[in-house]
Parts: sequence; C-alpha cells; structure tokens
Amino acid sequence: MNINLNEFRDRVHACWVGKNIGGTMGAPYEGCRERLDIKGFATDPNVIIPNDDLDLQLVWLYAVEQVGPFGLDASKLGEFWLNFISPYWNEYGLGKLNLRRGVVPPMSGDFNNDWRNSNGAWIRTEIWATLAPGCPGVAAKYAIEDAMVDHGTGEGTYAAAFVAALQSYAFISNDLRAMIDAGLKFIPADSRMAQSIRLVLKCYDEKVDYRETAKRVFELNKDIGDGWFEAPSNVSYAVLGLLYGEGDFKKSMIYAINCGDDTDCTGATVGATLGIMHGMAGIPEDWRGHIGDAIETVCITKSIVTRSAFPKTCTELTGKIVTAAPVMLFANHCPITLTDAPTDMTLEEKVLKKQIDKIQNRFSAFRRYTTEHNLLRCRATVDFGEPPVIRAGEEKKITLKLNNNVAELGRLPHYITLNAYSPDGLELVDSPRSILLPHTPQYYDFSSETVLTVRAPEKLRSVNRIVLELEFEGHPTLEYIPVVFYS
Repeated sequence: MNINLNEFRDRVHACWVGKNIGGTMGAPYEGCRERLDIKGFATDPNVIIPNDDLDLQLVWLYAVEQVGPFGLDASKLGEFWLNFISPYWNEYGLGKLNLRRGVVPPMSGDFNNDWRNSNGAWIRTEIWATLAPGCPGVAAKYAIEDAMVDHGTGEGTYAAAFVAALQSYAFISNDLRAMIDAGLKFIPADSRMAQSIRLVLKCYDEKVDYRETAKRVFELNKDIGDGWFEAPSNVSYAVLGLLYGEGDFKKSMIYAINCGDDTDCTGATVGATLGIMHGMAGIPEDWRGHIGDAIETVCITKSIVTRSAFPKTCTELTGKIVTAAPVMLFANHCPITLTDAPTDMTLEEKVLKKQIDKIQNRFSAFRRYTTEHNLLRCRATVDFGEPPVIRAGEEKKITLKLNNNVAELGRLPHYITLNAYSPDGLELVDSPRSILLPHTPQYYDFSSETVLTVRAPEKLRSVNRIVLELEFEGHPTLEYIPVVFYS
C-alpha cells in the first residue's frame, strides 16, 4: 500500500493540533461529575493548557529515536519514565514506585495499583498510530508495551490497544464505523472496554440521545473506581463524540467534553482522531487560530536534553514523525510505503487478520502477576501467580516461561544452564538447573515452562531480589532476569 507523503504530513500535523485543541478546551472541566453544556473555549486566544496527554508522547518519540523500534519494549519505556516524566499522579506514581523498587512490567502496572483500569495510557496513543499509519496491529503492539508500564494487564491497557488501532486505521479509511470495528477486533470481546464501546454503538444506532447514552455507559462501569476516571467509560465518551458529531469537528468535541469526567483526555483524543481522518482542512479555522501551533509541557523533567531534543511546536513534532515513521514501518515489516504516489487505502484482509491474531494472542497470554523480559535469544516471562510477597523462611513457587521466538538470530534449539544469585539471601531450592528450549514458529507460544522454588532467609529487607542467569550452551552471551519480592 501507498500513503501519500504530503497527505501523511498534513494528517499528522492536524493530529497534534487537534490534540492541543481538545486538551485545552477540556482541561478546565477535568473531573466534573455532572454533564456539561460547553459551547467552545474557556481560555483566551493563543493560550495552550499544558497536558500530559501530549507530553508523554514527546518522551516516547525520543525513546524511539534513541533506542530504535527494533528493541523498544515496556522495560525500556519504563526507564524513560523514570528519567523524563516528573509527576507521581495515580497510576503514573504507582507504576514508577514499582519500577524504582525493581519490579519489571507488566507487574509494575499491576501490583498494588488501584488505577490499572484508569486513563493514563489510551490518552498517549497518537505517537504509535502516527509512527505506524495503516498498520493498526503495530500501533497496538507498541501501545500495549507502553501501557503495561503503569496499567499492567488492566482495562487501561486494552483501552490503549483499541485507540491506537483505531487511529492507525484512520490513515487508510475515513469510515468511522470501520475504524471502530477495526479497533474492537484488537481487544478481547469480553473486556469491559469492548462492552462499553458496543453499548455506545447500540445506543447510537437506536437514536438514543447522547446524554442518555453517556448515562448508560456510566451505569455500566460504576463498579470500576466508582465510575470515574476509568478507561472504559472515558474512551466510550470519546467514541460517542465522534459518532454523534457525525464528522463535524466542533460538535464532536463538544459532545465528548459535555459527558464530563476526564474531559481533557476525551476532547484531546477526539481532536487528534478527527485530525488524522480529515487533515488540517477538517479543523475549523477559528479554532486553529485560537490555539496556534506551540506545544506547552507540564510533566517533562527539565534538563538540557529536554530543551534540545523535544519539539516545541506541532510542526516540528510532525517533521520528526515523518522522519521516523519509515523506520518504524520497515522494522515491523509493514506493507506501507510513504511515497509521492496517491494513497492506496486498501488493507488486505489477510494482512489485517494476521495483525489481529498477534495482538489477541498477546492478550491471551496476559497474567496479572508477571514480568516480561526481551532477551537476546528468547522472550522470558516470570509468572508469580499471586502478589510478589514473601515472608521470612517462606517458600514461593514461580514459573519461568521461555519462548524461542527470535527469528533474527535463527530459531535454533538451545540448551540452557540456570544459575541464581541473590544479594538479599533468597535462594532456589529443589529447582531444575537445566532447560531445553526447542525452536517454535508460534508467536507467544511458550516453548518451555520451568517451575522454580524460591526460599526466603530468616532476615528480609523490604525489597528482595534474586537474579536468574541463563547460560546458553555454545554462546558467550549470558542473559539475566531479575525476580523481586516484597516482604
């Protein structure tokens, strides 16, 4: 497929301008628990309210530029969290606290985190959609890695996959219903996220008033965080705005924000999505003129790197994405080329199905108390099966799962010797020390499972670590997996 380069640039630019418009318009009402009746901006012209929705995506772009798309995963994004994102709000803070204590994603977003179903991840998906235009499965893949850092295996991660896939699909289709349907295919059908979106679609088809639709969505999800600041409802409010607005930028924005709750997030996502769909021509000139082109940040750590590396305008941000997108597409074997030719908006069904299957398989492997590790010769998962808490003298079983899925190095069988080291006195007892890892062509089909028993000493620290060392016979590179227990 081809995406015209000039059209792509225009849509990406409109994405970020729309993001700024929605974030600034919705920010004054963030957290309102009543339905609103706004008509437009509450801010003066050329005033942009800083928004973490956009800030975090500047950091992710910097991560792509520094690490590259090939090895970018949740653990590496977690390091960028710690270095560049200053707030400790809600899931941000809980995820960062776990990271600082050595807990690896996705458990960094799961353990002791009552905000894992909240909004912090789906609000930052545009970076993945614009870097993977027309490849919804790739956008969803990176959105999942991103979301797992602070949302683990919660509904917040499903929400991020849905929005990223929808927005990526918007580059090759202006059919909103098709975009929504595509997004739904990338998340579990029984998730609360999927149920909420289907409810909005049903109400819209039955011509239910949008305020009543918002009320029904709230009632469906009021068992999650009392119905406020949770992802299933707020993503649904954004979808509601898009549907009931019927392509009109202003109506769509106002309908979404009038639903209340996390209004800067719903407005920003509506604006960004419509920007991708229709480009700058789809954004009303008076609203474009009111907001301008600048980017104002609020939660990026101030440093020399910040001043020099992060874009200051939507135009500059667009230029960086236009440069990086071809690398992302190439790294993920996407059938998309950015050229001077007209856009070919046909995504083969078999290509889409392959992308959907990968993401659904990814979700089917989700377990709440797990950590994931992308090693050189395999992908490893440590499954605790329960919260990672151990008492003095206690024994806990964990499952080490290895998947031989690194095709770049040749998918060969491996004979592995397992060693363990612990500065805190944890030890492996009665556990296998030799592992055979056969080759397998199945994505995320774990080739090997080994149950290990960890015993705690009589004196424990608050955080205790044991490091598993994998020694691959015939290869010089040793691989290390940290395993962390709280006491």
